[in-house]
Amino acid sequence: MGFLVFEKIHVCAAAAALALLFLSAPPARAADCADAPNQAAMNACAGKAYETVDAELNALYQKIRQRLAGDAETTKLLVAAQRAWVPFRDAECKFAASGVSGGTIYPTIYAECLERLTKARIADFNAYLSCQEGDLSCPVPAQ
Repeated sequence: MGFLVFEKIHVCAAAAALALLFLSAPPARAADCADAPNQAAMNACAGKAYETVDAELNALYQKIRQRLAGDAETTKLLVAAQRAWVPFRDAECKFAASGVSGGTIYPTIYAECLERLTKARIADFNAYLSCQEGDLSCPVPAQ
């Protein structure tokens, strides 16, 4: 019985987190995709939204690499971290979208996951780029 209670609490927490995620989505993007006339258009819209944040992530990655230009060892660590993060992101999103695998909504669910995880990585990169001088916990030198 105890496991069942834990499972219900876990499911409720997950539902609340999912609701919060949808409520925190940027309104313009959500409205654009919600106005799509069919599933194919929704899939394309979600894919475009992901491409936009992916381009932002790549620009931030290049800024970090520029700041690390004189530090080959830390640059190597950044590259390794990013090379590990990309397959994690892709695998996580395949898992997250697996409930609709084979369905026409799969590309939308998958792209929305890619967008969400990429936005989280963007937040990490922005934090690295905003480090204060003397912050020893930050691997990217202040500008």
